[in-house]
Amino acid sequence: MTQRVLTGITTTGTLHLGNYVGAVRRAIAASRAPGVESFFFMADYHALIKCDEPDRIEASRLQIAATWLAAGLDTSRVVFYRQSDIPEIPELTWLLTCVTSKGQMNRAHAYKASVDANLAAGEDADAGVTMGLYSYPILMAADILMFNAHRVPVGKDQVQHIEMARDVAQRFNHLFGRGEDFFVLPEASIDEEMELLPGLDGRKMSKSYDNVIPLFEGGSKALKDAIARIVTDSKLPGEPKEPEGSHLVQIYDAFATPAQREAFRAALRAGLAWGEAKQQLFELIEAEIGPMRARYDALMAEPERIETILMEGAARARALAAPLLQRLREAVGLRRFQPLQAKAAPQAKAKSALPVFKQYREADGQFYFKLNAADGGLLLQSQGFAQGREAGQWVARLKKEGVAALAQAPVQRAEGVAEVQLHEALQALQAAESQD
Repeated sequence: MTQRVLTGITTTGTLHLGNYVGAVRRAIAASRAPGVESFFFMADYHALIKCDEPDRIEASRLQIAATWLAAGLDTSRVVFYRQSDIPEIPELTWLLTCVTSKGQMNRAHAYKASVDANLAAGEDADAGVTMGLYSYPILMAADILMFNAHRVPVGKDQVQHIEMARDVAQRFNHLFGRGEDFFVLPEASIDEEMELLPGLDGRKMSKSYDNVIPLFEGGSKALKDAIARIVTDSKLPGEPKEPEGSHLVQIYDAFATPAQREAFRAALRAGLAWGEAKQQLFELIEAEIGPMRARYDALMAEPERIETILMEGAARARALAAPLLQRLREAVGLRRFQPLQAKAAPQAKAKSALPVFKQYREADGQFYFKLNAADGGLLLQSQGFAQGREAGQWVARLKKEGVAALAQAPVQRAEGVAEVQLHEALQALQAAESQD
């Protein structure tokens, strides 16, 4: 079975050597594997969430596209496109927004981090928070579900967003599928062996630390100058140097063969000067990056070539997106007008079994409640209360208010229970409560 793999990169800056080693090179190599259908996109709608500088976004889109192409991305094998060239994505975002609970968005890491920072600074909790930031995970879910990607390579900080995409997909399938699943449930793909490339000072290579090694910017001179600034110990030429733990050696390893790594370590232990070691590192990286830089410069000089490639990619992407979106529009009732079918006379329905709250007292003297599914499976477990009345009040609130009361409730979801499953149980109880 062919596996669809989707990779996006936000267009708010230029890529450095760490991005190349940790993401670009690995993703391109993975796209050449048999049985893989790869989608690479420029996440330029996402860029608008964090950047309000149009010129910077314009430059970043061009530079990042040129970088992927110069690094060897084969656009005959992959679908390469700009997010903003696929109008079906924002439309799908709205369809998904309409089935996504606010409580779920309240728990998104990026939003919670902004709230925590605001409160720590004595500001209003939502100061500076846009709806773009707040709804970011829904747009990311649309990116993934639009092409029914099976795997999405992400860092550990993005795993929550993939889980949210799964929950939203399940809910949409349940509400509108009528036995058919419109969306596959994506899996986060994390390379546990991947290590972040260290920067000039040994910390993670990041522009926020001002410790990056440029990939193409400034040419070979900028590369050489950056390598010369890598921090090393004070051992003099001729003195033995310990390679293990050296971030210069870590960077060398990212480009070297096993034989080169062994020889480099032996030379350092034999007294190789740090200046000569940096020269060898420069020559090693330049051998790989130099030809790519020449291709990059040629592409940047002819942006119309990149434009043509991306528009061809957008056409391929839309050939998949448009038919799926039409099916989704039909499913939610956004259909062409036609004679309405007469509704059958309502028939009395057997009352279906409902989830059930159970209150009890444990040996510790505390009062608890739990929510069981109609089949008896545990969905929700409360914390302990000193008074049974407190537990009863929360049960009454959850029955009456449903999902709206969940975010404040002193409870936790049972292991293995999807959020959508819990929400459906509470909605069923709330509906039953309103009919009584």
